Amino acid sequence: MGKVAVVTGAGTGIGKQTTLRLLENNYSVVAAGRRASRLEELDDEAKAGNQLVVVPTDVGKESDVVRLFDVTVSAFGRIDLLFNNAGTGAPPVPMEELTVSQWEGVVATNLTGAFLCTRAAMKVMKYQSPRGGRIINNGSISAHVPRPFSAPYTATKHALTGLTKSTALDGREFDIVCGQIDIGNAGTDMTSKMGEGALQPNGERKPEPTFDVDAVAKAILYMDGLPLDANVQFLTILASKMPYTGRG
Repeated sequence: MGKVAVVTGAGTGIGKQTTLRLLENNYSVVAAGRRASRLEELDDEAKAGNQLVVVPTDVGKESDVVRLFDVTVSAFGRIDLLFNNAGTGAPPVPMEELTVSQWEGVVATNLTGAFLCTRAAMKVMKYQSPRGGRIINNGSISAHVPRPFSAPYTATKHALTGLTKSTALDGREFDIVCGQIDIGNAGTDMTSKMGEGALQPNGERKPEPTFDVDAVAKAILYMDGLPLDANVQFLTILASKMPYTGRG
């Protein structure tokens, strides 16, 4: 058996493509996501048999995360890679129009969810044999710079950078490494309308380019392909012509 990976937000987009790539590279994968129907579609498409286990999961709920990792250990005996990919946003409205529930929903998935999964993975990675493993967090370009009207998403992604650094430090003694991949405009359903125009800081809407989401999956494979004595702490991958460097 190859490595064992847990991928959250696996039903669509980056998570789905990464899961398929991992399976092609002899990983056993536990795919988590909130929508059971999307996970069933992934299972049908992958045709990976016992190599893929799908677990409907809300990563913001502690009981769901405990179950996810119990299923993983029961099915495969260990965890070599956790890809904290699950994420959500709030409506793009002025900050004063956001509700507390909208704010809390983003925090629960993007930050608390990543913490809960990291905590569960570390409990396994510390004591398995051989010990250790790798955790990769999906930080997003928003971990560096915000888009207009994105306070909850941007705040959680900045916070995720702190979680990445703390995890790397706290895992050091136990051969647990943690890195972050910051992605800009990967071609998924979420970015499908960027060609029609994305809101810019000056109030205009301008089309923005995207790039093949499979490049992200390949980057994840590269990061996890390193031995545990080496770590990509931060990797930024983005559409070459998107407004990032020098954007207002």
